[in-house]
Amino acid sequence: MTPATAFALLATPAVTWVKVEKPVFDLVGVVLYSLGLAGICALVALVLGGALGAAFIARSRRRPRDSWSDRSFQLLDARRP
Repeated sequence: MTPATAFALLATPAVTWVKVEKPVFDLVGVVLYSLGLAGICALVALVLGGALGAAFIARSRRRPRDSWSDRSFQLLDARRP
């Protein structure tokens, strides 16, 4: 074998075939994953909403209570001239 033929054999492109299975669309998997993700989002929203609501209730209970008379116009007690 001459060096030219050896180089020609090494320079030839080689094709390697790999058998790959045909992809299949898994509708059930997509639906179950979507439901799981929606459930996690609902659970997080429930926990955050409960914590925020409890914080608002606790904050409003710590404030001193104003009587309704301080905030009303006292229309019933208005005297006519």
